[in-house]
Formats: sequence, C-alpha cells, structure tokens
Amino acid sequence: MTLARTFSEALRDRRIQKLLTAAGLPGHYIDDLAEHVVPLAAALCRQARDRASPLLVGLNGCQGSGKSTLAEFLSLMLQIGARVHCPVLSIDDFYLKKSVRRRLARDVHPLLVTRGAPGTHDLTLADKTLTALLDRSRPEPARVPGFDKATDERLHPEHWRAIAPGVDVVVLEGWCVGCPPQPAAALREPVNELERNEDTDGKWRSYVNEQLEKDYRIFFERLDLLVMLKAPGFECVYEWRREQERQLQASLGEASESASQILDGPALRRFIDHFERLTRHQLATLPAKADAVVELSAAHRMVGHSGCLYP
Repeated sequence: MTLARTFSEALRDRRIQKLLTAAGLPGHYIDDLAEHVVPLAAALCRQARDRASPLLVGLNGCQGSGKSTLAEFLSLMLQIGARVHCPVLSIDDFYLKKSVRRRLARDVHPLLVTRGAPGTHDLTLADKTLTALLDRSRPEPARVPGFDKATDERLHPEHWRAIAPGVDVVVLEGWCVGCPPQPAAALREPVNELERNEDTDGKWRSYVNEQLEKDYRIFFERLDLLVMLKAPGFECVYEWRREQERQLQASLGEASESASQILDGPALRRFIDHFERLTRHQLATLPAKADAVVELSAAHRMVGHSGCLYP
C-alpha cells in the first residue's frame, strides 16, 4: 500500500472525525485534506524515515488562516497512518512575558508591548525547547511552554506540556515562521494608520526588521522544511481573525473574566495593523522559498498546492 493511500484511509479514523467536530469544521475540510494534505503527509513521512535525527518542519500562515488546525490534523494523520510521533509547537508558545514586553515598550518602542511582531518572542527558550525535543537520546519528556492569549501572559511552568521522547517530526507553526527581513528601502513608508500615527520615525518597524535579520534568521535556519498556508491576500486577515476572536469568546463564555480581553472592532483592527507589513511581505516572498505551498480561497477552502514536496 502506498503512503498516500495509507494517509487517505487514515482520514476515516474516528479520531480524525472527532477532531473535525471539536474544531467545528465543515465536512468538506476532509476533502481538502485528502487532496492537498495527504500528499504532504506522505512526503514528510518519507523524509522522516530517511533521517538519523527528527525532522523540523515550519508551518507559516497569516492570522486566521487555519495553520494551527492544519498542524493538528497533520500530526494526527502521521500518527494514525504511520505511527510517526509528531508534536506541534506554536511560535506563540514563546511570547515574552508581559513584564518583559512592557520593558521593551519603555526602552525601545511603545508598540513592542503588543505580542506578535518579531522581537516579542523568547527565542532562547524556543531554541532550548526545540533542542530538547529533537534529542533522540533524551530519556525524559521535554517541557513545552504555553501562552494564554486571553490574559496575554505566559502559562505558569506547572501548566507546560510534557512531550514524550522518541519524536520523529516536529511542526513549528506561526504567522512569521520562516519570514525573511525586508530591504531597508521598504521600511521608509508606513503601510497603515498604526505606522503613520504611532511609528512616525520608523523606529518600531526598523527594530522588528533587525530582529529578523539577526536572531530570527539564525533561529529559522534550524528548520529542515518550510510549508506555507497561503491566503489569497491580506484583505482576508481581518475577517478571519475576527472569527477566531468570536470563537474564543464563545469557548470562554460571556461572563468569563478572560472574555473581556477578546478583541473586536477598532481594537482588533489596530491589533491586525501590527502584522500587515510582514504579512504582505511574506505573501510576496515566501511562496518561492517554501518547500510546499497550500493555497487558500477567501472562503477558507484549500484550492491548490505546489512545491518540491508534492509529486
């Protein structure tokens, strides 16, 4: 039986159906997985089997694109279809603590208090965590941090995940995973109201770009492969992210104290403005660099794929 057929059959497993229901996804998501993700899973499985060390895969996608959901399905498909141990990490797990971001806001630029942009992640912690996960000689579980977006704070270590040893593939997903720096000339003009009003001298965007040129470039060089979930354009991001916020609010409940932190309206628009510059940059540059690209429609359907990982 071919790997592609093996993973196609895995889609009928009850655990896949359970995840589909829990995520509130339409039935056609399985069809999209069968057409666009099954061959990707087969390719990752082949690559993992040919290596002495675990495979580290970056999964890039703009806010609201569904990259976290795709990573979950991909991990489960690999487990069911080929017994591949594939934990999923998010670069969001490594956001700096609120106190550290407040210090950056005071010492560098006020916009750095908002999590998300390069420069607001603890890459030392991320690097240490990946090193532990990818070490096949490690006898004990690796501890993976987490971040509570509703409270905008890192989880206490007692709530960190424990990942069993014997990892075959690690998926690191995030909106800026694999993002290259921009040319200096591209930083001169603001791209939106946030930059025009709150970054008038370009100091914030220059700082973010410097992080991409230095520490983030070194960190992303750890990736063995890069997969991109490609939106049709930046215009989709606001609506997709608004839907995410509504789902988060529904899961927390109206009376929850954390629900008061949910973004909507002007607050959400301002938050999304933090990501516009680099999201547009990635949409223009990463498809040519990625090993696999899964294209999305405005309706959130997977409508195409390309890249060297596809036959």
